[in-house]
Amino acid sequence: MKVTIVCVGKLKEKYWRDAILEYSKRLSRYIKLEIIELADEKAPETMSPAQEAEVKEKEGQRILKNVKEDAFVVALAVEGKQLSSEELAEFMAKKGVSGVSHMVFIIGGSLGLSAAVMQRADFALSFSKMTFPHQMMRVVLLEQIYRSERIQRNEPYHK
Repeated sequence: MKVTIVCVGKLKEKYWRDAILEYSKRLSRYIKLEIIELADEKAPETMSPAQEAEVKEKEGQRILKNVKEDAFVVALAVEGKQLSSEELAEFMAKKGVSGVSHMVFIIGGSLGLSAAVMQRADFALSFSKMTFPHQMMRVVLLEQIYRSERIQRNEPYHK
């Protein structure tokens, strides 16, 4: 399966880049991984609701330009469904068996995802009701995809 992660924002810190490289290397045994990093929209520190909506819309347009029509899209969103690691592994395995050959995970910017991105998503996934930095979520997502691949193959690592 091909897995693409479309994410808003650059990784500035070396430790995040190192973690991404490590999990990308580990995952290369199991999947074809692509990470598309998009620039976040420049915005003032304090914004009106209209300005926030405009930022989310512009970021959403950039995200959707990078989503292929035939891809199964998973949006990371606080309001999404929470899954255990085993449930994520089962979810990904079932999608693969049912003919999904390309899965796209979307991580939005600091304001979240636009309505258009959420509408395009086939599934909304939540890691927690808490808010996390998008840089950290990239690492957590890759680790969970790696864990899912190991679980699917009954390989040690999960516990």
